[in-house]
Amino acid sequence: MDLIAALEDIVPQLADGLERATRPEELEALRVDVLGRKGRIARIMSCLPELEPGARPAVGQTANSVKERCNELFEARKAVLEAAREAEALRRFDPSMPGRAPWRGSLHPTTLVTEEICRVFQGLGFDVASGPEAETDHYNFASLNMPPEHPARDMQDTLYITDSVLMRTHTSPVQVRAMLASRPPLAVIAPGKVYRRDSDLTHTPMFHQIEGLLVGDGVSMAHLRGTLTAFVHAVFGAETRVRFRPSFFPFTEPSAEADISCCICGGQGQIDGTGCRVCKGTGWVEILGCGMVDPAVFEAVGYPADVSGFAFGMGVERVAMLKYGIGDLRMFFENDTRFLGQFGA
Repeated sequence: MDLIAALEDIVPQLADGLERATRPEELEALRVDVLGRKGRIARIMSCLPELEPGARPAVGQTANSVKERCNELFEARKAVLEAAREAEALRRFDPSMPGRAPWRGSLHPTTLVTEEICRVFQGLGFDVASGPEAETDHYNFASLNMPPEHPARDMQDTLYITDSVLMRTHTSPVQVRAMLASRPPLAVIAPGKVYRRDSDLTHTPMFHQIEGLLVGDGVSMAHLRGTLTAFVHAVFGAETRVRFRPSFFPFTEPSAEADISCCICGGQGQIDGTGCRVCKGTGWVEILGCGMVDPAVFEAVGYPADVSGFAFGMGVERVAMLKYGIGDLRMFFENDTRFLGQFGA
């Protein structure tokens, strides 16, 4: 068998086949038939061990030359077909047809609400502060009037890393760090991720909170009410009503929970004669916890006894659910583009 002649015959045969090929699939089939691992060149070269050692270099050189020429033929024919396809597409192009709008991304609703809340409080004179997500027991609990064995620690469902290091259960430690870094007057908000050992239809192990702190001379509950009422009206509208109910938090005294009139039913408690599922027919929904800073917290950070201040904290996902009418907390974490795409500009 003359292997060199067999190799040389491949080039004209390929050129003839390429001339008849009119589709990309036909080009690919020819390429595999000639240059594939089990193609014609590979089959011919499998006979190389049968030749005398002195004849093998010439066959190898011929095979390399044939491969190179075949590749050139493939590229040339591919360019011709692509040019023809572009020309056909241009011929069929109708400039009067509307163009295809590009797909536009959007910020996550949690991000949108966090930025909106921050803008509202920055407009009221608050600075934005941040702190570590892996926090010490001292900042997360002890300095917030929750010493070891304090029953309020059981409210947190804490994720511990070591006996003294944990994933922060709230962003209140940022307030402590801010007070240690600055003397009053002080006004900060602390947005960020928090972690708790809890997971069901209404809770997730990781969620977002924004907590605020204002400290100065003569700060009272009236200032707290005015600040939070202004926030609610800025985010939910001036017609939204606000009420405060007594509550308990270990780092504030007195403490309260703030409710707003239900955004879904307009505070009526029902929709089309049926009880509202969001407010459960009451016309009110709880949105945040707040209160006057406990003197024990000021003592822990070395603040003078004559200062006063208020603090508050809210879940960002809860605000987003109320603002956008979202009924399932899991939608925030499933990354469904049909859901996320609704929040584009």
